[in-house]
Amino acid sequence: MTPRNNMLLSDKDAAGESFVSTSLLGLSMVSFDPIPLNTANALLVEWGHKMGPCKRGNAVGWSHALIHEGRPVAVTVTASLIRERVGGAAHLTRENCIELARLCAARPGLCRVALRLWREFVFPALPYEWAMSYQDADIHNGNTYRFDGWKRIARARSGTDTRSGRPGRDKWVWVYPNSPNVASDLSRPIATTENHQRPDGRD
Repeated sequence: MTPRNNMLLSDKDAAGESFVSTSLLGLSMVSFDPIPLNTANALLVEWGHKMGPCKRGNAVGWSHALIHEGRPVAVTVTASLIRERVGGAAHLTRENCIELARLCAARPGLCRVALRLWREFVFPALPYEWAMSYQDADIHNGNTYRFDGWKRIARARSGTDTRSGRPGRDKWVWVYPNSPNVASDLSRPIATTENHQRPDGRD
């Protein structure tokens, strides 16, 4: 077996076969770490995210990257809601809900990995009952959220983006509860609304 990236062939598995060990070098093959928003935004541009960088002024937010062998391969951007309430789901407010505003990866398949890590480790550490995210109704099918256990609860249409002039688009609202105590609210019927927040073109 040929070493990769100067890693050491030093350990053996149960069958006695050698395998690459990064632990001896103090390295981690994969990690999910906080990164500055400007770094996340640069990656969103590099990887061609449909909505581009996340720029929300003084919004509260956190950014994380899935790192593989020292290189970012997926990013998440978490941000407070733009409006006071989520369109089509008025029970979701700035006080009880946080938005996964961007989800993007360098190659197919990694958005699901980043989403699961975000949902399992980042979201539970935040002081919000609900997470929500928008899915462009025309570009994506929503399977990334569906297969991760999120619930689609509303359909909305955004107004024209006042900064870029980009026309509004149809979008689905997906939510995930931070504890079983609020999960019963997922039974609320799907609603529709218009002229709310901008959609994020993600699965």
